[in-house]
This record gives sequence, C-alpha cells and structure tokens, in this order.
Amino acid sequence: MTSTTPPPAEWAPHAAVWIGFPSHAELWQEDLEQAREEVVAFAAAVHAEGRGETVILVAADGEAADAARALAPFAEVVVQPFGDIWLRDTGPILLGDGSARLFGFNGWGGKYDLPGDDTVGERLAEDRGLSATRCDWILEGGAIDGDGTGTVVTTRQCLLNPNRNPELTQDGIERRLADDLGLTRVVWLGDGLLNDHTDGHVDNLARFVGENRVAIPQASENDPNWQVYNAARRDAEAAGLEV
Repeated sequence: MTSTTPPPAEWAPHAAVWIGFPSHAELWQEDLEQAREEVVAFAAAVHAEGRGETVILVAADGEAADAARALAPFAEVVVQPFGDIWLRDTGPILLGDGSARLFGFNGWGGKYDLPGDDTVGERLAEDRGLSATRCDWILEGGAIDGDGTGTVVTTRQCLLNPNRNPELTQDGIERRLADDLGLTRVVWLGDGLLNDHTDGHVDNLARFVGENRVAIPQASENDPNWQVYNAARRDAEAAGLEV
C-alpha cells in the first residue's frame, strides 16, 4: 500500500492552471494568430469562472510573452522555452499534497522531438516553488485520467507501447503508478482513437466526471471511432465503472 497522495480530480479546486501559449511562427505558420486567439478565449473562460484560480500563460520567448500580455491582461505570463504547447503532457503532474512529479518525455514515442519539451516540466515546477520528484520512466499527463480517489483509466495502446517503456510490463507500470502517483486501481482500456499521434491517450476517449463515473462518446456507425468507443465502454463497465 502506497502512502503517496494521488492527484486530485480535474474538478477539484485549483490554485492555478498552466496554459501553453502558441509561440512558434515556424510551427503554426498562417494559423498562429488564430491559435493565440483560441487559447486566450480558453484562458478567459477559466478566469471567468471566478474561483480565484490564477491563469498562467506560458510563452516560449519574449515576443510570444508580449503578445500574451496584450491579449490576456488578466493572466500571469511566464517565459519558459518549449516546443509543443501541450503542457498537459509535458508539464508536472501534481499530487493531492501539492507536490509535483516529473516524468521523462520522448516526443510521444519519438514522433515530435522539439527543444525544451523534455525539461519544461521541471522548469515550471521550479518557477512555482513546488517540491518536485523526478521519476525515471516515460509518462505523459494525457495518458491517464483519475477520479481523485486513486482510480485511474488508461489505454494499453499507449502505456504498453514499446516506444515508451519497452522494459516495463503491465504489472510493472501499475507498480510505478502506485509508487509515484499513489494510484491504487488502474482500469485498462484497449486502443485509443484512430490516427492519434499520442498512441491512444485516454484524455480524448474516456474521462472521469465523478467518482467511479466516466464519460465516453457515443457515436454512430459512420464514425471511424465507433468501435473504439464501444470497446472502451465495454471495458469500463466490466471493470465496474459507471459509464
């Protein structure tokens, strides 16, 4: 039995939220300005909820930081170099006691190797003065989703993919999740969405909306992922989750 406090559920009160701000013109090209507007709209929606949550826009350089301040005067802006804005995957994972866990990142199995993504989590934790512990295996935040009680859902396609931790078995990964994140029950789903460059992250397949309760899309047969959704539902219900 682990004494580590598991990560709180997504709906638990937050002191702050990091949001990556589109920063690289060479990556976004003609979509850069629209992407910035969309991210600021998301940040504004979080800010408008009025729960006292600090919105932190993370910019990769000074130009992007200036743009973020101009578009989102309500937000705190920090400069930390990164490649991809998906901080859900590259940033720290916070536990219920306020400490942070840092994991290895290899560009979603070696597909997108961008400078700064493998260290941005450590730098963000240090910037906020968080107590952070580094864990010596590959894990992206979007690969798991928990309900705050120690129960988590994930997919075999991602966590058992040989492009992440080829030396770890399913039992080994469960032990790592327990030791490093305090997760006491792992519900394994099969595959994630088709053509997903994350190799099946669970965060666009099944998400907890309450203790032991997950939301899974219900699709018609003309949706290319309808069999994936149906299989996820069957696996979740077989594990005793309310769907």
